[in-house]
Amino acid sequence: MPTLPAQAGQLPLFHVVGFTGHRQLADPAGSATAVTAILEELRLESPGEWIALSSAAAGADLVFVRTALDLGLGWEALLPLPLVDFERDFAPEAWPEVKALLARAEHIEVSAEPGSREEAYLTGGFEIVNNCDVLLAVWDGLPARGKGGTADVVAYARAMGRPVVIINPDSKAVRRENFEELRLHDANLRFLNSVPGGASPAGDSSLDRVAAFQRKVDDAATHSSPHFRRLIALTLGLHVTATALATAALAFGWHWSPLPWGKLLCLLGALGVALIVRYRRTQHNWTRCRLAAEITRSALAIWGLPRATRLFADFDWSGLEPLRRSLDVLHRRAAREARPDFDTFKQHYLAGRIDDQMAYFTRQEKKAIPLLARLRFGFTASSVLAILFTVGYALEGTLHWEVPPFVEEFFFHFGPIILPVLAAAFISLISINDLHRRVARYREMCIRLGTVKKEIAHSQTWAGLERAIAKAERVLLQEVFEWHSITSFTESH
Repeated sequence: MPTLPAQAGQLPLFHVVGFTGHRQLADPAGSATAVTAILEELRLESPGEWIALSSAAAGADLVFVRTALDLGLGWEALLPLPLVDFERDFAPEAWPEVKALLARAEHIEVSAEPGSREEAYLTGGFEIVNNCDVLLAVWDGLPARGKGGTADVVAYARAMGRPVVIINPDSKAVRRENFEELRLHDANLRFLNSVPGGASPAGDSSLDRVAAFQRKVDDAATHSSPHFRRLIALTLGLHVTATALATAALAFGWHWSPLPWGKLLCLLGALGVALIVRYRRTQHNWTRCRLAAEITRSALAIWGLPRATRLFADFDWSGLEPLRRSLDVLHRRAAREARPDFDTFKQHYLAGRIDDQMAYFTRQEKKAIPLLARLRFGFTASSVLAILFTVGYALEGTLHWEVPPFVEEFFFHFGPIILPVLAAAFISLISINDLHRRVARYREMCIRLGTVKKEIAHSQTWAGLERAIAKAERVLLQEVFEWHSITSFTESH
């Protein structure tokens, strides 16, 4: 199996070759030779490491598994049924070999859903297509002989636009389809790996390298934050200032030559800041680093679990699948060798992850609440004063009051125009800073983490602890993805 990259702070790139094939093969040795040739071609054509993904059914599946393992590829087993049911598909004398092969799998997952065995095999085939970059099929080109057959899986792969390599088991002819869609490189992971930093770790383990990667992208996000909300607030402030200058010139009869120039500078400054926010890559690169840092932080938090689980396949990992896959593979390989202590890991997770995150959300709430209160006060005060000034102006016009010129200019001409603008600015700042949602979200996060903390604290088995930790990490990653969606949407507009 290829070693990790020599440079600290970088994650390896992994590709997945999925497999489907017939259970009955007239020439297993010939098919094995063809599969070997395809796998070697893929390794020569692509950077990074290839991972094999398949079931372990009799026939072509076992040919693929043996070939992949002999070539040194890591193998992940995706079974259509639990082992106790899957075993029934084999003769008693054949099962020990299959069981021995499964013991060599880096990860075993069961895709079964309620239904017939045929439906289970169909679901398993579809899941292999969903999780691979290339599908390798040993298929004679004929329709499926039953639901869940090779033809059904190949048809689904074609519909999904997946690159497919088809080996005819009789003629051994090989045909490639849709390979123009194969992504041999990942721009996002390449960017993250190229971020400066990542001092040489103390050790050479997967954990050390992932920790070095997390530190460097976290540092990059911390030091390159473009203060997006501040820039938007500055744009708003410049527009309000320009409006105030124009209103003052009209209300007080100021005809000073610097005033229009000051207004022009404010408008040009607001436009310049808006263009910087819109077109500079700083915001985009910052969000990429921050998102990667938080995802990797989650991976490090669960690193000590003896049975490494995928980082929540139910999330939308669009554009981030290579990063998630790299963390998953490294974690699973490390988990096969680790023998963590249950109580030590639990206490470390509670203190280093749950308590730390709850303290963070509490601090953020304490910062957001006063700001929200000040902006609400500014909006209320501006709105009330605007109403009072407008009422005064209406009464003055109706009752023909005699008021000093300055009072008329300031309270009846300047105030009724600029105060509604200020009220709109205050409410806009609340929206820009997303304060209502953030305050509510911080409180919700503390409540949800507090609940799962109790569950973790009372867990007494690895299985129970894993379930509780999965809940906690799902809560935290949901918050990260929600933040990323809001930030990305705001940036794009």
